[in-house]
Amino acid sequence: MTLNYVIKRFIIFLLMIWVAATLVFFLPRLAPGDPIEQKVLQMQTLSGNEMGDVSVLIRNYQAKFGLDKPLWRQYVSYIGNLARGDLGFSLSRYPSRVSDEIMRAAPWTIVLIGTATVIAALIGSTLGALIAWRRSPALLRFFLPVFMSTAAIPYFLLGLLLIFSFGLSWRWFPLGAGIDYGMIPGLDWKTVSNMFYHAILPAFSIIIAAIGFWGLGMRAMVVTIGGEDFIQLGDAKGLKERRLFLHYGIRNTLLPQTTALALALGGVISGQVLLEVIFSYPGLGLLLRNAIGQQDFFLIEGIVLMIIAATAVVLFIMDLIYPILDPRISYQGR
Repeated sequence: MTLNYVIKRFIIFLLMIWVAATLVFFLPRLAPGDPIEQKVLQMQTLSGNEMGDVSVLIRNYQAKFGLDKPLWRQYVSYIGNLARGDLGFSLSRYPSRVSDEIMRAAPWTIVLIGTATVIAALIGSTLGALIAWRRSPALLRFFLPVFMSTAAIPYFLLGLLLIFSFGLSWRWFPLGAGIDYGMIPGLDWKTVSNMFYHAILPAFSIIIAAIGFWGLGMRAMVVTIGGEDFIQLGDAKGLKERRLFLHYGIRNTLLPQTTALALALGGVISGQVLLEVIFSYPGLGLLLRNAIGQQDFFLIEGIVLMIIAATAVVLFIMDLIYPILDPRISYQGR
């Protein structure tokens, strides 16, 4: 790998962020309606129409958030603020800043979905490889139809089934939220155990559904590699099955599986929007859904841009570590 290649990839990374920032700026503004006007009219309705003429208030708020300027000037200001790391204020949660809202929600999503994704990848990939290997116990073949079934079930649908079974019917677990209502979080065992208790159902929704995906993918790769010439040659030379399996089979599946895991972890920051909504889990997915419903332009832009940036960063890092995972890969010209 050369320095020239790293610089080129970094420039492409910056271009990706710029294109993403441009898209997330313009797309929310294509929606009909004015979020400021909608919010003020909602406040007027709740107050029993006692606010009188609200047109002046609407214009003042539009000026406060810069929405009274031409679109091109809003865009220039947005890019300039973004370059300084300023995502602006939330329209629906003013005076809270977008960065503060994201930082409050991100840990919930990263811990829950990140942990569940890694667990599902490890279990699914291990079982998928064992199912496909020719010397594995026949009992493991039982997992194949299970994987095919779970892989076809969406996360949110499985979550609804778990809520109905373990939340409503048997009442073993809470129906939603990240912590008991009214409980003040703290750095103590009671808070941690309560958070873990609330995370069990959404985590199992992800793990059960994702295990099938990882297992079927790993099985397909091991079956393909099992028919390669170097496997047949190693078998003919009398290599032990364990060496063939670990050093020849699993090692050659490392690159695609690691890439898939990296992309999955890059997408962790987005959360599973529908899953967090049905569980009322206070992560980025639920925050994004609420921001869309309230036409909170700045909050939508901040969350979506963070999601795209996380994926772009993961892809950039993977490009740099590919030669470490597989020495056969080289970016130098021949």
